Amino acid sequence: MVEDRMSKDVELFINDLPEDIQQMTAALRKIILSSSPKLKEEFKWSMPNYSFNGLVCYLQTAKQHVNLGFHKGSNLQEKAGNLSLQGSGKTMRHIRIEKMEDIQPEAFTSLIKAAVSLNEEE
Repeated sequence: MVEDRMSKDVELFINDLPEDIQQMTAALRKIILSSSPKLKEEFKWSMPNYSFNGLVCYLQTAKQHVNLGFHKGSNLQEKAGNLSLQGSGKTMRHIRIEKMEDIQPEAFTSLIKAAVSLNEEE
């Protein structure tokens, strides 16, 4: 069950966010946890992080947007399809979500599953 893998600290964090950011973060959280029963939710580095056999993805909130980030995002470019993975770091990439309409559940689920599978290969 998804509820069994939810962190109280993440719940409190989301509840303290402005309403529009809270809605986007909660929706993304649900997509992430529904994408794979293997993912574990943790509150690290002042944001929700999701791991399986290492770090997989995270949710980083800002005043006007939420980033759905991938710790090994540079390895996901080809699987991103029409999604725009941003970032110029060595490995991390993110998708910037500015409104609820930017959330693409099927595409995000597919990308999250691909990110989990990267950690299965290790």
